[in-house]
Amino acid sequence: MNTLPNRQGERGATPRCCRSQVPHVIAICTLLFGLPSAVCQTTPTVPRAVLAPFIASNGAALHPSWQPSGLPDNKAPRSAFEAITLNGEAVLALRTQASYGVLTHAWQGAAPETLSWRWQLVQPLSQADIKTKTGDDAALKVCVMLDQPLADIAFLQRSVLTLARSVSGQNLPSATLCYLWDSRYPAGTAGANPYSARVRYIVLNGAESATGQWVSQRRRIAEDFALLFGQESPALPPITAVAVGADSDNTQGSSLGYVAQLGWLP
Repeated sequence: MNTLPNRQGERGATPRCCRSQVPHVIAICTLLFGLPSAVCQTTPTVPRAVLAPFIASNGAALHPSWQPSGLPDNKAPRSAFEAITLNGEAVLALRTQASYGVLTHAWQGAAPETLSWRWQLVQPLSQADIKTKTGDDAALKVCVMLDQPLADIAFLQRSVLTLARSVSGQNLPSATLCYLWDSRYPAGTAGANPYSARVRYIVLNGAESATGQWVSQRRRIAEDFALLFGQESPALPPITAVAVGADSDNTQGSSLGYVAQLGWLP
């Protein structure tokens, strides 16, 4: 299991090292959720009281509350998100081919305790390694963005984030919790993203999980936030967005997976 970062000293002026990290913090928002996106804008787009289904009512297109995005300046092809019917069920297909993409659903207001979904990995990314920058790809991920108070964040990370927000003009998320299906590490692996400690992950299905089979997941967001960010914040901050994504731009691989029935449970 990766070691999560501890809080650092709170005194002194912003060191030069923080300024050098600003591009990396801006980049991680781009790499995870694209810019511009509902997560990174000052005013979220299409906020809803409930998570919309992936599929629009006509059954042939994505629901407009789920906004797709890729890397800026077309640095990589956009991963494909497609509404399909699989064995009589409407599901979201996520395909990558040396590509990057994410679907983001803005959120405002209180959220129920549990996030639930079903997913299936068909074609994994054998070269991905989520602990390294060069291998930081995921065939399937579900992420929750939170408005963690800046006062709770370690001084260096807070300084970098504040500078990054100023430089980019974007309200970059202060905390992001990602659930991964990974083909290298076992379920239960947890840690910080190699680009930024403001993004942390838990592997729910790992190398031991068979492909081609549906797996149901239910996660208590407050408990997982406490596991990954509890050293910083004693309580769950407001949730600002939920996202699903798939990317293989770092390893230049190809993948295929499905997600269905993503929603809050009472």
